[in-house]
Amino acid sequence: MSRTSLELRSTITPDGTLRINLEPVPVRAPGPGELLVRVEAAPINPSDLGLLFGPADMATLATGGTADAPVLTARVSPAGLAAVRARLGQSMPVGNEGAGTVIEAGPDLQHMIGKRVAMIGGAMYAELRLIGRDACIVLPDSATAAQGAALFVNPLTALGFVETMRAEGHTAIVHAPAASNLGQMLVRICKADGVGLVNIVRSPQQAELLRGIGATHVVDSSAEGFREKLQDAIAATGATLAFDAIGGGEMTSTILNAMEAVAARGMESYDRYGSSTMKQVYVYGALDTGPTILRRGFGFRWGIGGWLLFHFLQRTDPATVSRMHERVAAEMTTTFASHYTATISLADVVKPDIAAAYQKKATGAKYLIAP
Repeated sequence: MSRTSLELRSTITPDGTLRINLEPVPVRAPGPGELLVRVEAAPINPSDLGLLFGPADMATLATGGTADAPVLTARVSPAGLAAVRARLGQSMPVGNEGAGTVIEAGPDLQHMIGKRVAMIGGAMYAELRLIGRDACIVLPDSATAAQGAALFVNPLTALGFVETMRAEGHTAIVHAPAASNLGQMLVRICKADGVGLVNIVRSPQQAELLRGIGATHVVDSSAEGFREKLQDAIAATGATLAFDAIGGGEMTSTILNAMEAVAARGMESYDRYGSSTMKQVYVYGALDTGPTILRRGFGFRWGIGGWLLFHFLQRTDPATVSRMHERVAAEMTTTFASHYTATISLADVVKPDIAAAYQKKATGAKYLIAP
């Protein structure tokens, strides 16, 4: 039996127009190993916004189409077009993760009908999602779709940071900016697991928020003496690994220089090449899309790389990934609970005023789509 699902799509045309609209899409019946899920909740994550809007100029957002088929548009610069050449003209589904109720299942999964599941795999901003069983976590009977909607991207990223730390031989972490939903999860994980964590925030209010949930080392980048306080926190924890969601600007450089300054305190004699302590920063986001600026004062024992959850999961031992999934499911209402600024419909996503609000990626502001 075929069904039709209304699905959010993002298209960038060769002439430089971003189009966001809702499209009816046929959905086939599930085969072996597959589930058909009625999507009931899907969060808007920064990674989703990157696909949804691409390099569009948000100041040019406008509405078009008809009352029954609205379209949100924006302009993309020639430089922006060059960066997304591979997707030009393609109508792309959006939404990395979500949750909903299984309404049909393959012949080997009939027992799953009626169960609520969390999902990952793209195309979640839709009424229906055909998906493999291995991309789902079965939720407890008492769990709501909103509670299960964000159990992959942020929880597994936060756990992935700690697993990366252990695999690479570090003992503590620096995280920036740290007051997001993901950052709050990382605070709870590190507190429970006895991992040293330095949290870099951007306002006194954010610092107060993290201290309120048990963070020990919180450093406000907007405060006087930020760099000195960052060095003190790194010295207290021994952090030599950092994760930076800002990307552009000088935060990565600032962290590396602070780590080197702390390492230099323990050097018995001067070395023109700097300390022998390995210092690593992974950029895992692009809150600032400008260039990453390095002011070289951190010696020659350092590394900068990109970190993406999906790449981490691909190269990680399946037993470790399974253990991570189990922990997320067990702690979904505590460690990995997400809190939302507002719940919006699929139709709301293409309204310019609402789009202008959810695309800001403001710390602490998280939107949930309820198709």
